[in-house]
Parts: sequence; structure tokens; C-alpha cells
Amino acid sequence: MPHRYLLFYKPFDVLSQFTDSSQPPRQTLKDYVPVRSVYPVGRLDQDSEGLMLLTNHGALQHRLSDPKFQHPRTYWVQVERIPDEADLEPLRQGIQIQDYRTRPADVLLLKQEPDLPPRNPPIRDRKAIPTCWLAITLTEGHNRQIRRMTAAIGFPTLRLVRVAISHLRLEGLQPGDWRDLTAAELAPLLSELRRSKP
Repeated sequence: MPHRYLLFYKPFDVLSQFTDSSQPPRQTLKDYVPVRSVYPVGRLDQDSEGLMLLTNHGALQHRLSDPKFQHPRTYWVQVERIPDEADLEPLRQGIQIQDYRTRPADVLLLKQEPDLPPRNPPIRDRKAIPTCWLAITLTEGHNRQIRRMTAAIGFPTLRLVRVAISHLRLEGLQPGDWRDLTAAELAPLLSELRRSKP
């Protein structure tokens, strides 16, 4: 079977898997991606949105999922209230959450709201509480890590959208859309995989 490599814009309230045994069943990748025998590289929580990579290339899936290889993933994160640089510094240094300390993250306060499709349903808007957007790049992926990080510094996450996995970008996709990687997008991934083999 030839290898397939897909980019998918996961909508809000969709599981990062192809099956669901709950009743009533929730939306899964199967509701959007008709390609058989591909699997997600990593996960996005049901209440998170954005870029996913799906493939049937097991070695590549393992390399991109293994935290020791530190592949960057970038998220746009809407938070309650407006942090200043001092508030964000613990995230840049690494912060203790639950039973682990995060790796240092790249964190940038965005000057304006990013151009994203509206979320369905929209976040709850509280006029008395301002919000802002952060760009956060991680090289690890613990369960609900970004939500726990922003909560730990007192700025709860309202909306979370993954916009990049390594050099792959969300641009050009709408929620629910998928497409094959281009040759130019795929080449660096395969090159890195070849270099890593003994």
C-alpha cells in the first residue's frame, strides 16, 4: 500500500480518532476524512481545533510523535484577560504543572486577533472580561498542556487552534477540509527520517 500523508483542519468538538463507542456517537475523523488506513500523528483535544497530520507511514508517525525529537507545534491561544511580558515569562522558562515541568516554550502576545473562521459554537463572550491571543510553540505534547499552562499563570484558555506542525501550516484549509501534502512539504520530513536511521 502506498504511503499517504494528509493535512486536516480538525473542527471544534471532533475527536482525534476514527471510531467512537459512546452513545450517541460523537463526531470523529471518519466524518471528514474518507481515506482508509491513515492515523493521526499526535492528538488534538475534542475542544481544540486546527492542524492535524495523518499518515499510514509508521516510522514517520513515530518520529513526529516522539517528544525526544522535539518537533515544534504552534498554537494560537485565546485567553481571558491580557497578560504582560512578566506574566508570560514562566511559560518561556518552563513551568511546573501537575507532576511535570514543561520545556521552555516560545510565547508571543499577538497584537491583533488572528484571522480564523468563527468557532461553532462560539466561545462564551463576557463583556466585562477582555481577551487576547497568544502564539505558543511547544516541542512536547502532554495532555491538555497549553490549557494547564495558561491556567497556571492565571489566564484561562478560551479557544485553542493549532496552526503549525514543524514547517506544515494551516493556511488554505477551512474547518473540516483535508488535502494531501505537496512534494515540497513532504521532502523535509522524509529527509529527516532518512538521516535518523542507523
